[in-house]
Amino acid sequence: MSHYAPFIKPYIEYNQFGWGPCDVSDMEVPYQPFCKSDRLGKISDWMMPVQDQKYTNRYASTFGSNNSQYAYFHEDDDATFHLVDGGNPRAIKPFQRNRYRPNQRNNVRIHGRNVRGNALSGVGQSGAGGSGGAGAGNKYGKGRDMRRGYMGRRFMRNAPVRLRESSVVVRSDWVSIEEIDFPRLLKLSLPNIKDGVDIVTCGVLEYYDKQCDRINVKNERPLQKVDRIINVPGTIDDPVIRRLSKTMGNVFATDDIIATLMCCTRSNYSWDIVIEKLGTKVFLDKRDNAQFDLLTVNETALEPPQDSEGSINSPQSLSLEATLINHNFSQQVLKLGDQEPKHKFEEPNPFEEPGVELASVAYRYKQWQLGDDVVLIARCKHNGVIKSPSGELQFVSIKALNEWDSKAANSVEWRQKLDSQRGAVLASELRNNACKLAKWTVEAVLAGSDQLKLGYVSRVNRNDHLRHVILGLQQFKPQEFATQINLNMDNAWGVLRCLVDIVLKQPDGKYLIMKDPNKPMIRLYDIPENAFDSEGNDDEETSDDRPFLKAMGNQI
Repeated sequence: MSHYAPFIKPYIEYNQFGWGPCDVSDMEVPYQPFCKSDRLGKISDWMMPVQDQKYTNRYASTFGSNNSQYAYFHEDDDATFHLVDGGNPRAIKPFQRNRYRPNQRNNVRIHGRNVRGNALSGVGQSGAGGSGGAGAGNKYGKGRDMRRGYMGRRFMRNAPVRLRESSVVVRSDWVSIEEIDFPRLLKLSLPNIKDGVDIVTCGVLEYYDKQCDRINVKNERPLQKVDRIINVPGTIDDPVIRRLSKTMGNVFATDDIIATLMCCTRSNYSWDIVIEKLGTKVFLDKRDNAQFDLLTVNETALEPPQDSEGSINSPQSLSLEATLINHNFSQQVLKLGDQEPKHKFEEPNPFEEPGVELASVAYRYKQWQLGDDVVLIARCKHNGVIKSPSGELQFVSIKALNEWDSKAANSVEWRQKLDSQRGAVLASELRNNACKLAKWTVEAVLAGSDQLKLGYVSRVNRNDHLRHVILGLQQFKPQEFATQINLNMDNAWGVLRCLVDIVLKQPDGKYLIMKDPNKPMIRLYDIPENAFDSEGNDDEETSDDRPFLKAMGNQI
């Protein structure tokens, strides 16, 4: 007989259909979902003061804070409980624990006294640079300010993001066809696109006033209101495009619509473009009474304008202000008057109205071959004309940048830097208005302008949005400026061709391309024919556009 305890083999259940136990008894055990990205805190932090609510959600779960099954409920009476130590425990704030204290480590003993290290550095700075040195205003020096700014930007990532509104309300009967994110669009390329060929030229241009090149900060000029009208009709409302669409081309648009699509990867705000497809013909158009023609202000800035509606610095007010400035500036820098010479094109302005004085704008209807029988016809425009020293005519595109509040915009002060450091001002504008400047450049390249004139217009007073002054002008060659701002035209043509190919594959109907207001992507929707009839333009649209589209469909 053995003296050892007998070994009894345990019973092991074998699961034929998977892994784990075959049968689980019903146990009342609460289940809490867990995410690997959640932070693990302390079981009990006795040093955390009760009234400190700053880090209450620091260890919150991704799946919510509904942890009532783990809560402790004490139902007994605590009236007989007494604290032995009645002293107040020292409350240490969370950001003070394990904090690096440079004053304790950098103490130096001189002549029997403890002298702090930053005091020594302050003496050295005052001796080297005086009270006006780099470290006079900050005891930690310039590097500390830079690190503080970096840390500020670092913690701004956790700041609440204000959601932007969509340019149009997506309705329930709209069908989503395609969603294209910006990284995919940035990889597209369509090289070797030749310059457009002129088909029709219309309008009258006035000459640029060369005296405006002498404007600077010390010799500023007030911005005047010019009582002229610039008609910006859509693609289908253009009588010349209607005429050309019957005999040539299969994709029709305007330069501002094409520029919006080409530069869509730089945009942050929402916008939309309506598409009419009839057989092999595609019309890219804008909605009536939409804010498509309004210019954006500080769209790509780190902190775009977010004032409430009604304020002079709200996005809507700044957009309207920038559009009016651009319109008045483009006319003020020209030689106005009936006696001044003008340059006339082959045909008159197709948008002339009796008794209405139109602005100095000339239109070029140009044609591009995009390959695979895709022919683009677009309406482009010039704002003025100028004679070169050799006597050759050069066409000019005139635009204006506006300063509204340098402190609120986190930008440089134009009146201090424009004359001495114009490159710094332009770099700041390229950072805050990258999309707007890219679209202006694309429009100038498409039109074939020889020069792009950029004006700098600022408010007389930062609290007055009605009075402005011109502080200077700067001119560029559009192709060179496109290279300077890193604008790749091959990618721009690739984006346009990609969107056109997607629409050409769809059946005949009405579509809408919309930039997502909060995500870097564009969406394509199939919308009903009467999608925008409730906006108040149903009579005009029905009486003007629909007969043309119906006739075009019958012809196809």
